[in-house]
Amino acid sequence: MQLTIALDRYDRHMPFFDGTVRQPQGFTLKALQVGQSHSLAGGIDRHGGMLQGKYDIAEFSMSTFLMAIDRQRPIIGIPVFPRRLFSAGLIYVRGDSPFTNPSELKGKRVAIRSFQTTLSLLAKGDLKFEYDTPWEDIHWLVEDEEKIRFEPKPGLKIEVLPQGTDAGHLLRDGRCDAVIQPHPPHSITSGEVDVRRLFNDADAEELRYFKKYGWWPIMHILAIRAELADRHKSLCPGLIDSFRHAREISWDYFSDPNWSSLAWGRRYYEREHNMLGKDPWVFGVSANRQNLEQFIMYSYDQGLISRRLEPDELFHRSVLDS
Repeated sequence: MQLTIALDRYDRHMPFFDGTVRQPQGFTLKALQVGQSHSLAGGIDRHGGMLQGKYDIAEFSMSTFLMAIDRQRPIIGIPVFPRRLFSAGLIYVRGDSPFTNPSELKGKRVAIRSFQTTLSLLAKGDLKFEYDTPWEDIHWLVEDEEKIRFEPKPGLKIEVLPQGTDAGHLLRDGRCDAVIQPHPPHSITSGEVDVRRLFNDADAEELRYFKKYGWWPIMHILAIRAELADRHKSLCPGLIDSFRHAREISWDYFSDPNWSSLAWGRRYYEREHNMLGKDPWVFGVSANRQNLEQFIMYSYDQGLISRRLEPDELFHRSVLDS
């Protein structure tokens, strides 16, 4: 039985595209290279497409997934988390900005992709609970339409930007004070606009966060059509096995010191393992429960879900003991 699976083009997903990954028994996965904010070979808007039933399985926004479960949409989760990011290193300010601390963003204008984007959820939660900077005190500028509608909390300042707005240009022109985005625009990453990270040493701040909490924050989850998971009891465990196999293959890429275009890619890989441990990409419900509970708390605090979900509600029953 052939199933479609929509993924981004990460190194850990390449085995799905080149055919080297072990397939779930009884199934063939047709991997589609679908972007979220950028078009890839298989199209764009992966999360929206999954909500519309366009794919059988997809890499999916953790934040939007919580909202979908809360609203009883016909999808369910598999405890595979194919994208992870810290928030601290993705807060950008202008190069001549006086700001060096999150508390200085109170009352300021901050550009994000959308209010419910997972990095936005994480950053707002971290600002409030980690850095004593309530997200309610910030004027949010949003670029994208929300995937799932919600009612903003009373008094919240959310301004929808015109389509095609470049957040880097907003910074350059003094029309916003900071940008927090999972995939910053080319104007920022190319150096076209003079920007810097809010934290002077973002690496050290993110390592401190990791050592405090013990996790690298989840960004995406693997979502599957609920009726498909119910009909084929072995499918969800089989998909976990496939993703474990793909990850092992991608790790072996670094056995060649020149596999990456980065001059010191292999040595960076070794240093990261020393700092974060062998497996910061850990799968399973149990190992990720506390991180999931934090996301649920953040989502409820921000008015995106109606109640505090239990982590076990997010996953198909066949993988709850993972």
